[in-house]
Amino acid sequence: MKKEFFDAKKGKATLRIESLDDLWYLSQLIDPRDFIRAKSYRKIKLSGDAEKAKVVKKPVMLTIDVIKVEFSKEADALRINGTVVDGDDDIPSGSHHAISLEVGTQLILQKETWLSYQIQRLKESTQHKQSPILITLMDREKVIFAITKKYGPEIVGTLQGDVQKKDDRTQSKGTFYDEIIKIMTEYKARYKADHIVLASPAFFKDDLYKKINDQGIKKSIVLATCYSVDGSSIREILQRPEVQNVLQEEKTTAETKIVEELLKEISIDGKAAYGFEQVKEAANAGSIRSLLVTDQLIKDKRGDETFTQLEEVMKLVDNMKGHIHIISIDHESGKKLHGLGGIAAILRY
Repeated sequence: MKKEFFDAKKGKATLRIESLDDLWYLSQLIDPRDFIRAKSYRKIKLSGDAEKAKVVKKPVMLTIDVIKVEFSKEADALRINGTVVDGDDDIPSGSHHAISLEVGTQLILQKETWLSYQIQRLKESTQHKQSPILITLMDREKVIFAITKKYGPEIVGTLQGDVQKKDDRTQSKGTFYDEIIKIMTEYKARYKADHIVLASPAFFKDDLYKKINDQGIKKSIVLATCYSVDGSSIREILQRPEVQNVLQEEKTTAETKIVEELLKEISIDGKAAYGFEQVKEAANAGSIRSLLVTDQLIKDKRGDETFTQLEEVMKLVDNMKGHIHIISIDHESGKKLHGLGGIAAILRY
């Protein structure tokens, strides 16, 4: 995301969305009662028969008072619903409207107060990002290709091989492996991935690795072991020690480490609190060093209009110089945190 202007004292940021990951960041930054100014569209009918009149979309700049933030990873869309505070004749002030944010959109985000974790989140989103990692998960008859995203790994393709009779299997494997290498090479270029994690049960990954002639591709590969070829195994191999060096700068790994620290404290009945009431009590006491909140809990609280309760806890922690971590539930550690109620804290004492 490109930061074109930012003044925390004035509460104003002018931003340009450059990638789909930026939409995820913005879904965490934009809160109810913020103001968003961006281009939107209104439908108008051209003159003619009412039923046959052509409908066109006309661009218009709007400012809305945010009521609801809806992020869909499947649709790659961020929809901001709110009340218009600065419109035009066709979309007057006070009316309800939704602005869809997409790659290429420039927007102005106005907050009454930027909390320190939000400023850090904005900084994180605008700094250079490590390139995606291509994950190739395979056995003798199936391949899953996935790309790491800020909100977790995303499957981008699959390949099914023909299971041949025993006497034909060597020839089939050779053809199948050639196709895997071809697709893997294409995906590496398409997604600008610096690294490839090649994983399989048993020896399949080693056989494929030996067939790769392109030294550039070969040098980018990290071999890993998994027990099955399915979506859950993608997260499994991200935790493998042989992959950690590649992922050390990835957001997923950083989130996993802080969740594991929390779980360790819970296991020894140490400096930890979990569940909303326990965490709220700790926040009021000023004892929270690190607050962990899942993105799903934020979404749920916004959906049932109880986000202000969570926001107050986050403000308390921020004012006491605690660290706030928004954890995606699209990886295993995030799911574990969500199982604890979606909110937990590592305490100072």
